[in-house]
Amino acid sequence: QVQVVESGGGLVQAGGSLRLSCAASGRTLSTYVMGWFRQAPGKEREFVAAIIWAGGTTLYADSMKGRFTISRDSGKNTVYLQMNSLKPEDTGVYYCAASPSFGRSATLYNYWGQGTQVTVSS
Repeated sequence: QVQVVESGGGLVQAGGSLRLSCAASGRTLSTYVMGWFRQAPGKEREFVAAIIWAGGTTLYADSMKGRFTISRDSGKNTVYLQMNSLKPEDTGVYYCAASPSFGRSATLYNYWGQGTQVTVSS
């Protein structure tokens, strides 16, 4: 069982930056993959990035590569998503999730947070 709680969302102008945090808890946390997904209004949830807790291997959606960076702080049991050069189309609810498998599909992820709203104004 893994619990995740996101924070750090907000309103930012286009070109700005935000850092999202995902506080995770669970006895076997080190065996999990942590992922970020987002969902824009009227659209399906899409993969953003993932990181293997043990080792730190990362995976990104092609459209976010170079602008977004996922990282983790094992001492704080926290995963971060640094988002730079934000665009209005990055607006949406951002979710943190945990999975026993490494991949982009939301179906791999068993545990989800409530999400944090990111709004990018033009």
